[in-house]
Amino acid sequence: MSIEWSGVMPAVTTKFTEKDTLDMHMFEINIQAQLDAGVHGIVLGGTLGEASTLTDSEKRTLTRETVAMVASKVPVLMNIAEQTTTGAIAAAKIAEDDGAKGLMMLPPMRYKAGDRETVAYFKAVADSTALPIMVYNNPIDYKVEVSLDMFEELIASCPNIQAVKESTRDISNVTRIKNRFGSRLKIMTGVDTLALESLLMGADGWVAGLVCAFPAETVAIYELQKAGRIKEAIEIYRWFLPLLELDINPKLVQNIKLAEVYTKIGTENVRAPRLPLHGEERLHVLHIIEEGMRKRPTLPTYKNL
Repeated sequence: MSIEWSGVMPAVTTKFTEKDTLDMHMFEINIQAQLDAGVHGIVLGGTLGEASTLTDSEKRTLTRETVAMVASKVPVLMNIAEQTTTGAIAAAKIAEDDGAKGLMMLPPMRYKAGDRETVAYFKAVADSTALPIMVYNNPIDYKVEVSLDMFEELIASCPNIQAVKESTRDISNVTRIKNRFGSRLKIMTGVDTLALESLLMGADGWVAGLVCAFPAETVAIYELQKAGRIKEAIEIYRWFLPLLELDINPKLVQNIKLAEVYTKIGTENVRAPRLPLHGEERLHVLHIIEEGMRKRPTLPTYKNL
């Protein structure tokens, strides 16, 4: 199996009804908006997808139904965020059985694995599946950093470890990775507020968050910069930045779901212990969203540039 690790891949939110069941109707509305905007892949079960609250059965439903919705237009990836190696291997097999075309993988959860343990974990899962893998490297939030030396060991023995979701917040890492691995390890920037900068420095694509509410604007930035129309990409990005900053916040799920309400492709429903925003916090986020909507730019024709 292969994936072209490039373009915009939304880390989509999971939609819930007011009765706390999967809302597949609203989920499909959002997925269709992503496809209409021209995204290049769909990532399920990440932090934005409230993965830690989903049952195994719900994850399977999301994977199978998303695969059916996209109808092979773009690859569907499932995130693996497990506490044990055995659990991660089992999750990878289920994702493959359900039609996922790739995996995004975090280091072991809860336990802060050492370097040797982290490498062994990724290797064990990679050896168990034919699916291509993107390693999610986010030491800020998950406390384990996958160093370049660790990547060297991984890609030397695991051909299906093909990409990194680069979320270290150190934009120089894009250049370090390119210098060390060339095109062998593809780079998908994973921090919305560093996305355009990372793309201009050579990142291959963007695993995005605010794309959940603003798919066209996100894809337009990617396509414009790729076509060398940097000034136009920067103009949209500058408008977008206050909204993008909603992604680098502990309440990113609630923030982005509230933005989805304004663009009519989502609801505020989250799964407890999360609760919708309220009070001053809610008013602050509403102000950012409403200002963004008021100043929302008219996009140039960006597809097929």
